Amino acid sequence: MYTIIGGDGKEYGPVSVEQIRAWMAGGRANFDTKVKAAGTEEWKTVADFPEITGSEAVARVTAPSAEAPALFDRKLDIMSCYERSWALLKANFWPMVGVTIVMSLLYGVLLYGQRNGLYFLSPLFNAVISGGFSYYFLLKIRGQPAAVGDAFTGFKKPFVTLVVVGLLGSLIITVGLICLILPGIYLAVGYGFASLLAIDQGLGFWEAMEKSRRIITRNWWRIFGLLLLGIPFMLLGIAALGVGMFVAIPLVNAAFVYAYEDLCNPRK
Repeated sequence: MYTIIGGDGKEYGPVSVEQIRAWMAGGRANFDTKVKAAGTEEWKTVADFPEITGSEAVARVTAPSAEAPALFDRKLDIMSCYERSWALLKANFWPMVGVTIVMSLLYGVLLYGQRNGLYFLSPLFNAVISGGFSYYFLLKIRGQPAAVGDAFTGFKKPFVTLVVVGLLGSLIITVGLICLILPGIYLAVGYGFASLLAIDQGLGFWEAMEKSRRIITRNWWRIFGLLLLGIPFMLLGIAALGVGMFVAIPLVNAAFVYAYEDLCNPRK
């Protein structure tokens, strides 16, 4: 028997191997989900338990699959992303709102700098900040420990990569907007996963940008729809004296990170 940590951060169990496999089949657990066996206190991942995954599943985890064709054939369920995001937010309300407030203050510093003529700050640090912010939500989604410091992961090892992603991405998108606007919109959406790919999978700047573009291209309209659906939530947040933004922002951001996990995580 085993106990697992769900995507909402709560413990479930003890449950059988068959139940965990059923959850994995239904998308409620994956190879990164934290598990501990009955009678032990050590948390491991599902991938560490061959009796759960079976030898075939372990082979799928260890085999190179980043560019597997199935990775590009997945179809995104927009409503599922928001439903899971809402469940995650309810289960982790104050931690997620607290991190959102901290990161909003950081974005406020960038905005203040831009208003005072430091226009380079946004393209220089945007990917660094947004990547770390999204990574915090990714840890929550995977049921892994997440602290405020994890939201600043972009300032650590992948810093240079993320700076290049931000600068190069801004340049290419700007050129695309000048060229009849539509190419810029396409690329602005297409590079949406680049920062997370750089942090989560350790990819270089161009590899992260191109992998993001290729994966999102297959679901471009769905990703675009997911982002558009976030606009009403943002407007409601503004209408609630602005305070509601600290609920709307984590809701929309977590939904986008769920989309990343669904489309980019080859081990799910």
